[in-house]
Amino acid sequence: MKTVVLNDAGLSLHVEVQGEGPLIVCVHGWPELSYSWRHQLAYFSARGYRIAAMDVRGYGNSSVPWAVNAYSMRNLCRDVAAVVTALLDAPSGAPSDGPTKPYTQHKAILFGHDWGAPIVWNTAVLFPELIEAVAGLSVPFVPRSFLEIAAEVYRDRFFYQLYFQEEGRAEADFEADVGVALRKVYYALSGEGLRDPTVYKAMRHKGKSDALLTDLVDPVPFPHWLTPEDLTFYQTTFSRTGFRGAFNRYRAQTLDVTELADIAGLPVTQPACFIAGALDPVRTFVPGVDAYAKAGAHCLDFRGATILPDIGHWVQQEAPAATNEALAAFLAGL
Repeated sequence: MKTVVLNDAGLSLHVEVQGEGPLIVCVHGWPELSYSWRHQLAYFSARGYRIAAMDVRGYGNSSVPWAVNAYSMRNLCRDVAAVVTALLDAPSGAPSDGPTKPYTQHKAILFGHDWGAPIVWNTAVLFPELIEAVAGLSVPFVPRSFLEIAAEVYRDRFFYQLYFQEEGRAEADFEADVGVALRKVYYALSGEGLRDPTVYKAMRHKGKSDALLTDLVDPVPFPHWLTPEDLTFYQTTFSRTGFRGAFNRYRAQTLDVTELADIAGLPVTQPACFIAGALDPVRTFVPGVDAYAKAGAHCLDFRGATILPDIGHWVQQEAPAATNEALAAFLAGL
């Protein structure tokens, strides 16, 4: 089922919903879509959950505001809260083994990947009355802006988030050939790409002013975890929407320090877990630091981390069975 939720600013948020039962809301990252949760939608809807995946503002069939400040973390968390509230106010049908009356629920469970992970972590802190539990994929909860850290660590070197800061530059690079751009990025951050010495060399030898896509590999054929049909879906969608909304989230990080001052340093109090690929470059963004070693450091009820060997950044797509198993184990313990 497809539904549209209006947030408090009147922006429309496209949501894919499957199944009946307790509510799970999935939030994607860059450069992805609600479609990136297709394996989880099928798996959990068949196991007694009502699972929803939203197109984050700036993506897919959701609204794409132009202004950078529209993409602050607080605005994105409000969007998730709007989706949760709308779906909780529209109860699903009866659970398969339950009574005939409609199933009602007062809180939702959140899954988030890449930028979706910080979004769901912060939504849990901002709206505890709506959120029962949180699963973060690829990015642990760190209650501060990473852009400040990156500006210092990478002041003399290339870092993709700094490259994204100039309005229009990354858009032009990616929109020149959307299919090639997406294939290069998806491959470079996958387990296969991260084991490819050509990709490793291209990423490690970039100058500070270089472009992200330069010298990256466009694999033929693409690894099996994205089919030609999957790639066509992503290419068609981003060709229609462009990339400004997607890049604006990176630019809006400078606003988060002020806008989130009221929750600065607060932990996630709900039951939480973390899942990631062992090869994910997020793990070593800060040289000499394993970001996954203490993934639950800012969670008061951390239920554990699952690090999948030989898997890269796109964990729920590269390893859907193992990711679903880890998420199911987390849910079973709630």
